[in-house]
Amino acid sequence: MIDSLLAGALLTPVLLATLWGGLALGHRLPVPRGLRWLAVLGWLASGGLWGLLLWQGARLAPVAGMAVQLVALLAWWRRLAPAASLDWADDVAHLATGEVEAHRLTLHHVRDFDWQTPDRARIAWERRTYDLGDLDSVDLFVSGWGRPGIAHVLVSFGFRDPVSGRHDFVAFSVEVRRERHEAFSEIGGFFKQYELAIIAADERDAVRLRSNVRGESVTLYRVLLNAADRRDLLLALVEEANRLQAAPRFYHTITANCTTLVFGMMRRIIEGLPMDHRLLLSGLLPGYVHDHGGFVPGYSLRELKRLGDITERARLAHEAPDFSRRIRDGVPGWADAG
Repeated sequence: MIDSLLAGALLTPVLLATLWGGLALGHRLPVPRGLRWLAVLGWLASGGLWGLLLWQGARLAPVAGMAVQLVALLAWWRRLAPAASLDWADDVAHLATGEVEAHRLTLHHVRDFDWQTPDRARIAWERRTYDLGDLDSVDLFVSGWGRPGIAHVLVSFGFRDPVSGRHDFVAFSVEVRRERHEAFSEIGGFFKQYELAIIAADERDAVRLRSNVRGESVTLYRVLLNAADRRDLLLALVEEANRLQAAPRFYHTITANCTTLVFGMMRRIIEGLPMDHRLLLSGLLPGYVHDHGGFVPGYSLRELKRLGDITERARLAHEAPDFSRRIRDGVPGWADAG
């Protein structure tokens, strides 16, 4: 009985190491696809052999064998470094960067694509300047595509012209930086398959891509932050974007994604924000923000989601020059904001 329990206790980490190593090699080994699959099969076969020997009663040899090959794999894994220059997909070809001079923020490489299909757009990158004194709103866009708990989060900053009263919006998006030939994979995001990108985009680009072109469901929530916190959050995003441009990082599906990076910045601005499982599932982020008083008061989360569903309004306003105003019609916090 004790011998069987020991075998089971040793077998579990061997099987986990076998699975992790196979996925790591399958996603990151820099060899042609055929050779990569051979390496994966070889790794799985050796892990299976060590597991079989354990089950048959051997102890030292299979544990030592798996330990040796795992140490070799981890040595290779630790040497993998994120790249700064590859043949990037058009929508992540440039990272956002910016600088502040007095009260003016200049953003470089603000994306302003006109999307025709999910893979084709009129490409435009612009340099834009904003008066930080005009910053008067922060909005959270949550875009889902039918996977429970999974969504993409955008943070949009609104600058209100003191004369006309009109807003100019810039949206920040933390994304995977894919190479031109790559498609996104949540599993690949666990295994250093992608670099991390912070993109600044015109709101018409970032929102219409998701609601109108990809057919995702998009919800807008106005976030309640005072003027100092709004400014601090924006500048924290710019600072993080500048760091990322100077020192690339890997994207990670759980620890370095669109939710966790923004939460890390907010935690530096607002003391006492607790950790929560909803921070790991970006589609649940609105519930976390609502529970901590971050949205317009007097509404349940269900009401905020219903009133903030801008999907149909975005499609109807696709070509409208006042797209951003129209999608905010009826959204709590914006109904009387102009």
